[in-house]
Amino acid sequence: MKAIKVLGTGCAKCHKLADNATQAAQKLGLEYELEKVTDVMRFADFGVMLTPALVVDGKVVVQGRAPSVDELERLLA
Repeated sequence: MKAIKVLGTGCAKCHKLADNATQAAQKLGLEYELEKVTDVMRFADFGVMLTPALVVDGKVVVQGRAPSVDELERLLA
């Protein structure tokens, strides 16, 4: 199971990243758990300075933008 975390304060880009990540994971048929992390103090645990950010299985794969569903599919595969 993939552990997917969206780090962000709840802005429009954060919601878009969460939606796109969900769509990408579903298109790939992955078993996944998506967590939205809004606590700024937890961002530092991942070394994230720009939001939104996407963390997959403990590794930061995107910072400061909301990639397309197609790009996220490649990152999750």
